Amino acid sequence: MTSGRVIRSIISGTIVLLPILAMPTLATPAFANSITASVPKAGSVLTTSPNSIAISTAAALSEQGSLIVVNNPNGVAVDDGSITINGNTAEVGLTQLVTTGVYTVNYTLLSDTDDPLTGSYTFMFNAPSSVGSPTPAPTQPASEPTVENQNLNGGSNAFVYTLLVLAAFVFIFLIWYAKQTFGGVKRSPKTKRK
Repeated sequence: MTSGRVIRSIISGTIVLLPILAMPTLATPAFANSITASVPKAGSVLTTSPNSIAISTAAALSEQGSLIVVNNPNGVAVDDGSITINGNTAEVGLTQLVTTGVYTVNYTLLSDTDDPLTGSYTFMFNAPSSVGSPTPAPTQPASEPTVENQNLNGGSNAFVYTLLVLAAFVFIFLIWYAKQTFGGVKRSPKTKRK
């Protein structure tokens, strides 16, 4: 093997391996929309029926397509279906809650800049008893703790794109390897006509 061919092989190998080795630095985490607050908050215990459920997110929400469904302990929807979007907050009205138990809030929130944010959380409602004196309702704190983000689609797109890029590099490497191993197209020498 001549020194020129060795140098070409090293350069070709470097060109093939450099993008593969650079892949971990190219895969930066993407901003994913997340829940920043909810009213009532996840896990809270209420004794007064709320008029609505509000969920706030990190990114502005799209005016169309978001959905919030609230189910009582029997699985019956108790929201009125009237969802309103105000910037980063989606709110749905509720009918009067009368059943004691765990209520489930299921949501799919759409943003113009991110994948749908889908998840659920629960809160407890204790219906006031009809016997006895009424007790004052506890007030909600001004700042709500965050609800755990249950976005299942956030990283899947980046993973798929990374796999596609890696597959392209493997394909290019296999073509290069085949040419090195089996030789390229052999051209016949040109002959001059006399």
